[in-house]
Amino acid sequence: MNKKLVIPGQFLSSDVKNAGSGTYIDDGKVYSLLYGILNDKKRINVLPFSGKYIPSRNDLVIGTVIVVTPSNWIFELGSAYDGLLHVSEFPRRIESAQMKGVMSVGDSAIIRIKDVNPAMKVEITMRERGLRVIKDGRVIEIMPTKVPRLIGHSGSMISMLKKETNCEIFVGQNGRVWINGKDNDMDRLGEAIDMISRNSNASGLTDMVFKFLRNESDVEDDVDTNTVSEDVEDIQTDDVEEVSEDTSRKVDMLLDPEDE
Repeated sequence: MNKKLVIPGQFLSSDVKNAGSGTYIDDGKVYSLLYGILNDKKRINVLPFSGKYIPSRNDLVIGTVIVVTPSNWIFELGSAYDGLLHVSEFPRRIESAQMKGVMSVGDSAIIRIKDVNPAMKVEITMRERGLRVIKDGRVIEIMPTKVPRLIGHSGSMISMLKKETNCEIFVGQNGRVWINGKDNDMDRLGEAIDMISRNSNASGLTDMVFKFLRNESDVEDDVDTNTVSEDVEDIQTDDVEEVSEDTSRKVDMLLDPEDE
C-alpha cells in the first residue's frame, strides 16, 4: 500500500474509475482535493490531516436542514459545502406544500451523498433503507478525522460502546454521531465518545474506555498523545460494501494494530 503526503491539486492517477474520497477528476485524471495521506491500495483515497469534512460520493452523514425551497431541502453538513436533497430523493412521494411538515429548518437526518461534481455541488439521497429523519436521541459532533478511531478496527470500538451502554449509535463520516437510549446511558456514552476524541492517539484506548464504562477506578483520562435498530445497523455495516471497505481502509491508515 502506498502511503505518502499529498497536497491539493497534486496528480495522483489516470485511473478515474478508482477515484475515491478526497480526490477530484479533471480532464481524465485524478487529483488530490486535500492536504493529507494518499492510500491507493484498492481505490485512490486521500485522508485529511485535519479540517472540515469534505463531502465524497457514497458517504453516509448526518445533516441539518437550513433552507426549504418548493422542491429541495438544503442541508448543512459540517462542511464548507452544503448538500441539496431534491424532493424526488425523499423515500416517499410528497407535494411541495407538505415539505416543511416533513422536514423543516433545524431538523436533522441520516442521509447519503449521492454525487459531488467538480464544482463541489453536493447532491443527497434518502431513497435507501435506514436513511431517515432523526426524531429522537442526541447528535454529538467530533472531528471527522476522529471517526476511524471511534469505529475501531473492524468495528471493535463501536461494538463495545453499543454493548456497554445499551444505546443505538450511528457514526456519520462527517463527524456527527447519533445516539439513542435512556438518558443516563446516553450521558455515559457521550462522555466515552468525548474521551475517545480527546485521546485518539493513546495506546490501549479501547481498554481505557471499557474500564471507564465499567466504572473501574484506574482509568487515566486526557492522555493527549445492545441492540441496534435494524435499519441503522444495516446502513452502518452491511448495506453498501464499498462504503464499509472505505471506512476500514481509513481505520487501518490511522490506527496502529498495537493500539487496540
